[in-house]
Amino acid sequence: MSGLFHRLAKRSGPAIPFTIDGAPAEVQAGDLLIGAILLHRHALRRFEFGPGERAGYCLMGACQDCWVGLADGRRVRACTTRVEPGMAVVTGGVGE
Repeated sequence: MSGLFHRLAKRSGPAIPFTIDGAPAEVQAGDLLIGAILLHRHALRRFEFGPGERAGYCLMGACQDCWVGLADGRRVRACTTRVEPGMAVVTGGVGE
């Protein structure tokens, strides 16, 4: 994994497979979506008001900066949503 975040401590628990823009990824059970994405990418999503990229801001569900889309049409806060097996995140190629 070569993203913005790096896991500092090993945790026990099963690996959870999911995809980011169709690319396979894997994290530990219990990981939040923001951490899961940023373990694999350097950004979370594109900034909707300019050419920049975003990586979340408050990391605790208050700022609304971490909303991401899922392939099933849902829009979720990455900082308060746990990764589910088979979850398919759609970022449009941001942070690759």
